[in-house]
Amino acid sequence: MVGEARDGVEALELLPSANPNVALVDARMPRMDGVELVWHLSEDHPGVSAIILTTFDDDEYIFGVLRAGAKGYLLKDTPPEELILAIEKAYRGETILGGQIAARVVAELGRAPRTASASDQASGLSERESEVVGLVRAGATNAEIARALYISEGTARNYVSKILRKLGLRDRTHLAIWAAEHGLNERR
Repeated sequence: MVGEARDGVEALELLPSANPNVALVDARMPRMDGVELVWHLSEDHPGVSAIILTTFDDDEYIFGVLRAGAKGYLLKDTPPEELILAIEKAYRGETILGGQIAARVVAELGRAPRTASASDQASGLSERESEVVGLVRAGATNAEIARALYISEGTARNYVSKILRKLGLRDRTHLAIWAAEHGLNERR
């Protein structure tokens, strides 16, 4: 079902009847902004994948919604065919960042200091797990990880789940951010 809400408060009221799999959320809305709405979705409706679709590319919103659990961040000038692909990817649990947004996220993460505990966590990963993390950081889907590492898609999915549990992370978005923060590159 498709639904439309004027703001975050109305969106939360609409959720039980609309029962969406993906929510397109604006960063700035009256009564409840996109960051707060995404927090509510992540906590109370984890089955709903949120994509921010906005005209605002402020770092405060970008990093706020990603920390809150958004699956993606796109600007409203995204071509319709790319938006459709993004919705499909979010439905599958994949991460979506528009080109210039992805570049800003990577640049910001490159400036972030590394911590000793993160190094300890990274050293606790097997060589194969580190390869999987690097591919997730690069935006690879489970199918792409499977092809790159010559494993089944189910095995790739299991690796990702195991790594998320091992590192105490919520989803692929957080794993990709964690990997960038801690210098894990594609196929180390």
